Amino acid sequence: MFSVVPKVWRGVMVCITIALATTFIADHYGGPTLLYALLFGMTLHFLSEDGACVAGIEFCARTILRLGVALLGVRITVEQVTDLGPGPIVVVVAGVFLTILAGVGIARILGLNRDLGLLSGGAVAICGASAALALSAVMPRHEESERQTILTVVGVTTLSTMAMIIYPLIAGVLQLSDSQAGIFLGATIHDVAQVVGAGYMISEETGDISTFVKLLRVAMLVPAVLCFIWLFRHAHETKNSGRKAQMLPSFLVAFVVLVIINSLGLIPVVVADSMTDLSRWCLVTAIAALGVKTSFHKLAVVGWKPVILMASETLFLLLLVLGFIGFGLV
Repeated sequence: MFSVVPKVWRGVMVCITIALATTFIADHYGGPTLLYALLFGMTLHFLSEDGACVAGIEFCARTILRLGVALLGVRITVEQVTDLGPGPIVVVVAGVFLTILAGVGIARILGLNRDLGLLSGGAVAICGASAALALSAVMPRHEESERQTILTVVGVTTLSTMAMIIYPLIAGVLQLSDSQAGIFLGATIHDVAQVVGAGYMISEETGDISTFVKLLRVAMLVPAVLCFIWLFRHAHETKNSGRKAQMLPSFLVAFVVLVIINSLGLIPVVVADSMTDLSRWCLVTAIAALGVKTSFHKLAVVGWKPVILMASETLFLLLLVLGFIGFGLV
């Protein structure tokens, strides 16, 4: 393990520096940290082409990414899920399943590949950039996979920021109760931070409910990743010359274990807070690495279709959740 350190430390330090800089900017001037990290990383793309930083950048984009996803488990307990009652659970499960299916369908209509539809649909349906990173970690690698991941992260982060501003206004226009507004915001906005921000703009009750609903969506990351592993198992087996693909990646096992331990109350609050902070830093560092690995030129040639894809998935989820609320199912 220690023999790896001399090979990766330069690239890791570059990514950590980007994470520190973008977090400082976001904390002091506002805005989404993950999007800043992506854009800042892209300006340093030349570091990923050759030289001493390449190994460390790859290490951040894979190993540190998976560590960050695993640590998300400390933010969820089984009690939080069951306290919501059956209505929000049905809305969240249906929203995740149907949005991913919609993503595949819309991608096909637009002439895009299925992988992008699955990845963007999962990111929109579950927890934005974190879901995109987790799902991409178990999808087959090909020449377009990293660009698709970056594109999805940029898209859902931008849409999530817009939703944080617009969705509370929609809740006000529709005269939703605090409880309904909490379910609406938690079930539709992509990233956790934006859900919290939007919820507490309305009221404390709305903020609490929206946060719990959002955590339930984060919990859906486990079955979604398992489904993706099963779906892409044949591709992994082919790539590995007939060897069976690992059905339960270590980061997913760690995620589930942390949820169970946290549900039993065995993790002290101070430790849970520290692990949550570590998870956030890992994800920001990993996304900085993904940014470094991607050039503005590659994104510039992507065209308008992926933008329409993610906007359509976002609109689909919005209308679906409002439909559930309108019919009194929550």
